Amino acid sequence: MTFFNEENGWAVLKVKATGHRDLVAVVGSLASVSAGEWITAEGHWVHDREFGRQFRADMLNSTAPTTREGIEKYLGSGMVKGIGSVYARKLVAKFGEKIFDIIEQESARLEDVDGIGPKRRRRIKDAWAEQKVIRKIMVFLHSNGVSTSRAVRIYKTYGDDAIEKVRTDPYRLARDIHGIGFKTADQIAQKIGIPFDSLIRACAGLSHVLQEATGKGHCALPVELLKEEAGKLLLVKEEIVNAALERTLSGGELVQERIADQELIFLPLLKRAEEGIAARIHTLADSPPNYPPIDVDKAVAWCEGRTGKKPAPSQQAAIKQALSNRVLILTGGPGVGKTTLVNAILLILRAKKLRCLLCAPTGRAAKRLSEATGVEAKTIHRLLEVNPAAGGFTRNEARPLECDLLVVDETSMVDVVLMNHLLRALPPNASLLLVGDVDQLPSIGPGLVLANLIDSGVVPVVRLTEVFRQAAHSRIITTAHRIKEGLMPELVVPPHPGPLPMGEGVDGAAESDFHFIDRAEPEQIAATVLNMVKHRIPAKFGLDPIRDIQVLCPMNRGSLGVRELNVKLQGELNPARPEETVVEKFGWQFRPRDKVIQTENNYDKDVFNGDIGQIVKIDPVESELTIRFDQREVVYDYGELDEVSLAYAITIHKSQGSEFPAVVIPLAMQQFMLLQRNLVYTGITRGKNLVVLVGQKKALAMTVSNNRTENRFSGLLARLKGLQ
Repeated sequence: MTFFNEENGWAVLKVKATGHRDLVAVVGSLASVSAGEWITAEGHWVHDREFGRQFRADMLNSTAPTTREGIEKYLGSGMVKGIGSVYARKLVAKFGEKIFDIIEQESARLEDVDGIGPKRRRRIKDAWAEQKVIRKIMVFLHSNGVSTSRAVRIYKTYGDDAIEKVRTDPYRLARDIHGIGFKTADQIAQKIGIPFDSLIRACAGLSHVLQEATGKGHCALPVELLKEEAGKLLLVKEEIVNAALERTLSGGELVQERIADQELIFLPLLKRAEEGIAARIHTLADSPPNYPPIDVDKAVAWCEGRTGKKPAPSQQAAIKQALSNRVLILTGGPGVGKTTLVNAILLILRAKKLRCLLCAPTGRAAKRLSEATGVEAKTIHRLLEVNPAAGGFTRNEARPLECDLLVVDETSMVDVVLMNHLLRALPPNASLLLVGDVDQLPSIGPGLVLANLIDSGVVPVVRLTEVFRQAAHSRIITTAHRIKEGLMPELVVPPHPGPLPMGEGVDGAAESDFHFIDRAEPEQIAATVLNMVKHRIPAKFGLDPIRDIQVLCPMNRGSLGVRELNVKLQGELNPARPEETVVEKFGWQFRPRDKVIQTENNYDKDVFNGDIGQIVKIDPVESELTIRFDQREVVYDYGELDEVSLAYAITIHKSQGSEFPAVVIPLAMQQFMLLQRNLVYTGITRGKNLVVLVGQKKALAMTVSNNRTENRFSGLLARLKGLQ
């Protein structure tokens, strides 16, 4: 196999053929192929300018090998987990051409081979059975003109009945399988005979449009907009869309509700989540805290004595609010003392023997919260105790958390579904402290929870604005506040009292932790980003270019997008080594030492969207790849790597809740669709010790002046205000 593209089955094969002295190059398309198999090809000979004589196959099929040499190659190709080239040689030497029958019908005999015990024998037998089903799925998908790259995931989701389930309802693929959209499912549906204008297709299209909208942060869509988008997707008459909407509403798959003079269509789960949040927040806001009597002035003085820090008047007022309200929102930008305030509240309440639980949406945010408070903090998912089998949480009304106060950090990242689960698990008498920066980007998931809670007026809010003296020395912090206020950063560094810990500037400017490097063209910007990450920053500050420096991009696409920069950074920072195994899957090449990011929640593996790790091992025999997340190693089958992307560069959205020693951000007018103030503000505040912006001043000026925030269709604010 010289090349095989799992997306479309395109293969370039070197084939030993009767009557040909040399290996023959065969190119064509087929569902799956492994070295050692027999192939049958029909087509014609061509002479390729670059590659010479080739057989261009119009029809290409593969069948299991029958010769000892072919079988050995086939088993040793890594297609069956547990068998590499060494065991393939041993198995064929022992059982010859009968090895396939032995694995399938008399697997106990495999233990006669040196090195194969009961455990490996069972794994080989299971992997063989699994591989047979996966190949059937591949052939089924391929015969219906669909990519075979998701075959493993389809098998893992539906099991041995996968093909039957997909035949019965091909549209379930778009609902259930990560990476398969409506168009792919629709392609299968058309091939197996579901009419283009059928109501089944139209209902699936409506649900898909609404599901896609949740990926853009919406909890619902106005009726007319939903119908319009469905019409564009389905290309059918309006009456079919109307009939499908009627059917989905009467069947309860979608729900219609009038909110603030607008007819909205919801997925039922999101409507219930909004209603749950509104009801529970009202209950909390209407109740006093369940704390023992606390003399706030004495408590603040005691706190000062313990910490040696005197709270500012605004912080003293905030402590009083926190101790006298059942629910409180604490918001403000970097350097305004949110952590100091949380520490003081925890110190006072824990001295009263009250139980305090801390959580944040991401692992990195939880770790930072633990380090800042000295109290254990968990991710929200781990706090709520994920139940992988049911895909939900074991902590809820029936089994609430054990605490008197729950502190949630980085609340701007929490979407309506997760907030509802969190509130459901809050004990009846517990208090809630929500901490976050409302000026950052909203959650990736649906809703504007923190902003809606603040705007509703139902929950008391402490908004900290004073940047404290120590933080004011950091230009990262002062620049972030300038941008938040719509002011351009001071691009010429002013002198300030006392040296900063980061030393001299990156470009020989005065000492600073924030820099803007002016570059006119996208190519120059990309080259400067690479130079900064590979050479300048590591040389100046002793930082590890893979572990410590993070490139943050406004968008995925384009020459300055995540995809392009990841390929370039991978080539510079972690070039392929001839002696090492690499894996090509789902558009990426994965190598040992690569920095990677999890792109969806995986409850079975206990890893979540946004977790960043590093590849520590690739095992071609087991077809597995191991990633270390913090101190934990997680194993992925090759077929599960669609959940993982390279992470030398990530989007600013994905960086929320994380903090990195150094951050490099490319900015150019080619990204103008996404250049918003809260985007670059969020990006800058991800840098702990150093932030470098590389790009065009015009793009930076446009970003700072653009305070447009995205409109998200939702009913939460109206429910909180009691207006729905």
